[in-house]
Amino acid sequence: MKLFKPLYEFALRWASNKRAEWYLAALSFVEAFIFPIAPEIMLAPMTLAHPPRWARFATISLAGSMLGSFVGYTLGHFAFDLVRPFLADIGWLPTLDSLVQQLRIDMAEHAWKAFGVLVLAGFMPIPLKIFTWASGIVGVPIPAFVAGMLIGRGKRVYLLCGLIRLGGERAEAALHRWIEWIGWGVVALIVLIVVYFKFLR
Repeated sequence: MKLFKPLYEFALRWASNKRAEWYLAALSFVEAFIFPIAPEIMLAPMTLAHPPRWARFATISLAGSMLGSFVGYTLGHFAFDLVRPFLADIGWLPTLDSLVQQLRIDMAEHAWKAFGVLVLAGFMPIPLKIFTWASGIVGVPIPAFVAGMLIGRGKRVYLLCGLIRLGGERAEAALHRWIEWIGWGVVALIVLIVVYFKFLR
């Protein structure tokens, strides 16, 4: 059954919409504190559709993520106890509690040690929103939070768009050919992560 190729081709058409940049900014914003779908679902097709604009698209996504990260930080700082039952229901709580504990240990050693965790966050198999909430809960210093988020998320979006720009038509052809395998591989990875955090830890 082909599922991801039709979705990918739909995303490519959507990426050519005249409001695509606004959609990308909005998706990047809400993904940083609550929405489960990463902005790469739009960012990659938009870059494939308009390769010369790769840096512009990465910057728009980064700006949206930075604004959303402040919402996540604020919610973690002021509303964590209120939404704790909801976070438990959606399965975020074990991962969030684990990260909060790690950040507290890091901050006890040095206020800027949490910066390193945030820099690595872009390539960790943990949603960005977990990091923004956890940072607010433990009170990561704002300068360290902003710098860590800029570098952590920035390297991810610029690297993605830059690689697609360099790959050009070959990257698009490879994605068209392997999108089903890539899509199901990502689904399998998500299932393994959920199983690990819910049953094996």
